[in-house]
Amino acid sequence: MRNNKTDIREAHNASLLKTLEHRLEVARRNGDTRLVQQLEAEKSYYNK
Repeated sequence: MRNNKTDIREAHNASLLKTLEHRLEVARRNGDTRLVQQLEAEKSYYNK
């Protein structure tokens, strides 16, 4: 059974990932490979 804490945690993680995806998109567009690597590492942490 789901509870409010689970819903809030999932919503928070979804929000973080959405922001992270946007930051990745901008970093790729700007050719900032170092930042892309950092953001991809952060994304893999949240996708566990």
